[in-house]
Amino acid sequence: MYAIIATGGKQYKVSEGDLIKVEKLTAAEGDTVTFDDVIAVSDGSLKVGKDVSGAKVNATVVAQGRDRKVVVYKYKPKSGYHKKNGHRQYFTQVKIDSINA
Repeated sequence: MYAIIATGGKQYKVSEGDLIKVEKLTAAEGDTVTFDDVIAVSDGSLKVGKDVSGAKVNATVVAQGRDRKVVVYKYKPKSGYHKKNGHRQYFTQVKIDSINA
């Protein structure tokens, strides 16, 4: 059984027991979060739309952290323009506990 959920502007295919990294959530480690925005659920047959209107996915927050650094480098030839910048995105790692379809 799997579900497709939407959070943080992205979609994730999850099954029970999966560990996924999502955009930062305001929850402490050990807290339980519920994803209400379920797009599809499959338990042998795929259900979408009104069939999954009441579906929820429960998860437990495992860790909060920051991803690896992404280096942003801007350069324009012949003008001497160089600009180097870095970015580390915040994330929340969650463990999927149950899919309630």
